[in-house]
Amino acid sequence: MTTSPGTKPRSDDDPRVVDTPDLPLLGRLNSRGFRLLMAADAVVIIGSLVLPMLLRVLVPSGLANSLGFRTSTLPLRAYVVGYGVVLALHFISFYFSGLYEREQRLGNRPVLPRIVSMAIGAMLLVALYQLFTGVYIVPRANLLLVPLLVSLGLAGNRRISRDLRRRREGPPRVLLIGAPDDVNLASSHIEETPGAIAQIVGTAAGVSDLTALQRATRATDVLIVTSSLLDKAYPEPLSTLERRGVNVLLRIAAQDTLLGLNGVREVAGLPFVVLGRSALPASRARFKRTMELLELVVTAPIWITLTLVVGLFVLVAAGRPVLFEQQRVGQDGRLFLMFKFRTMRPNAEDGRGAVLATSNDDRVVPALRWLRNTRLDELPNLWNVCRGEMSIVGPRPERPELTKRFEDVIPGYDRRHEIPPGLTGLAQVHGRYRTDPEYKLGYDLQYLVNWSPVLDLQIQLRTIWVMLTRRL
Repeated sequence: MTTSPGTKPRSDDDPRVVDTPDLPLLGRLNSRGFRLLMAADAVVIIGSLVLPMLLRVLVPSGLANSLGFRTSTLPLRAYVVGYGVVLALHFISFYFSGLYEREQRLGNRPVLPRIVSMAIGAMLLVALYQLFTGVYIVPRANLLLVPLLVSLGLAGNRRISRDLRRRREGPPRVLLIGAPDDVNLASSHIEETPGAIAQIVGTAAGVSDLTALQRATRATDVLIVTSSLLDKAYPEPLSTLERRGVNVLLRIAAQDTLLGLNGVREVAGLPFVVLGRSALPASRARFKRTMELLELVVTAPIWITLTLVVGLFVLVAAGRPVLFEQQRVGQDGRLFLMFKFRTMRPNAEDGRGAVLATSNDDRVVPALRWLRNTRLDELPNLWNVCRGEMSIVGPRPERPELTKRFEDVIPGYDRRHEIPPGLTGLAQVHGRYRTDPEYKLGYDLQYLVNWSPVLDLQIQLRTIWVMLTRRL
């Protein structure tokens, strides 16, 4: 397999390597993010809009009005355009909320509560659109009825989809990994659960040959039922199983509850947590990128002006070059040129090589030290954000030499490269220059697991405070 410069080779186990021409039409559409379920959901959404109108025609006007089945009298073209907008707003809400990501089959949470919150969010967008345009395609009295119909319909679609998938693929093929007593206990629970929720295709006492066992048995799910095995399974073979698309769950022991876990799932009456899925799903990654681009556009007058002023100061205080560019490791291990304002003396690393910056680094030009302390030297990173090489919030990019060193001594360090690196991050607002890279990795992985727009906003606000207080 050939790779472009600065790109890590991908193994045959990597699901991102898809030979789409050999797939059927539905498979090629699926690989590009389209789901047949979307068509069924579109029918449900349009039906939920039309049903109150039909009821308004079929039942007496007095009863229809008392039930809230009221419609406005608008031209047909207005309904066509309006329903198209309503449909688009629903899909925006559903897609960016992760509704169309491929579901895991074991340990999946009830879908109806999620759909209800998404449908209400979509209808709020519809209400704002109608308030802005003054065209009420969905009468105010129906704004509560439509989300209810949409939620029930979409939940029904997923029930049908799960049943069809089960008929096509059969029950999940499960490997039980752990001590014999734990394996026997989990096995009895699975076998006694009504509905044949899973087929046990193999067991093992340890994780040393787990990848080979999974390939031989074609297992779709791995249940680690002895929690002490987690240390031996991370980062391998968990990373390999995740690349293969295998769902891995860890049974929660009594002492694990002291960690305050809030993502516990249920399988055959036993408590589990899902392992390995720290990277953002594609839909949420696109939502994050969309929100950051909107933020860049809205704040452009501020950061462009600030960048020009700081650049002029660097030119006066230290001369040329104003900008400093350096190779950094980005998403999936790809290399890119990161831009910063120069704050160090020219040839500052001669005779030293790549070293981590410190709070009192003697390589820094004295007149520009405040620039580093306030982190305004990183303003040109926004150009990397515009190009898609970086995000506003994410793990800070490291140099290839340092990254290689950290990967050799810190298990799982490469997981921080699953999303684009950031201008600022959780490790930057909680850590210091002297904070050990392994501890910073903990912050980075915590960010991956718990990402939300609210968390991004909190990190950005805290970054402003760090800049003002010069806390390094």
